[in-house]
Amino acid sequence: MANSVDNRPLAELVTGLVSDISSLFRKEIHLAKAEASEKMSGALTGLEAFAAGLVFALGAIGVLLAALVRGLTAFLVTYGFTEPSADAISSVVVGVVVALVAWGLISRGLAALRGENLKMDRTSASLRRDVQIVRERT
Repeated sequence: MANSVDNRPLAELVTGLVSDISSLFRKEIHLAKAEASEKMSGALTGLEAFAAGLVFALGAIGVLLAALVRGLTAFLVTYGFTEPSADAISSVVVGVVVALVAWGLISRGLAALRGENLKMDRTSASLRRDVQIVRERT
């Protein structure tokens, strides 16, 4: 087998090498595309399950908040409130508490998304040092 390779001209060997490398790269790209497609499909399935879970979680929160209103109404009725006024007070109390919690979470999320919090200070400093070193050496 070594004799047949040794007898071929250099141009034929180089052409074969280039062809083999080209084929290898095409196969690697095809494999990367297939793997990326498979991973994306799995990620989309996970995203769908996550979204469905969020829908059910929101429904559960709604049910639990309604139960909290009913429980607070019953508690107020035992202390002499009429049911309509106890229901109204319970709804307002639960609504205000939930609104305050939501406001706090939204404020915290927006603060984390401010521009200065997203700056990449260490990367910028490192790039400035690299630019300075390149300027000094040229």
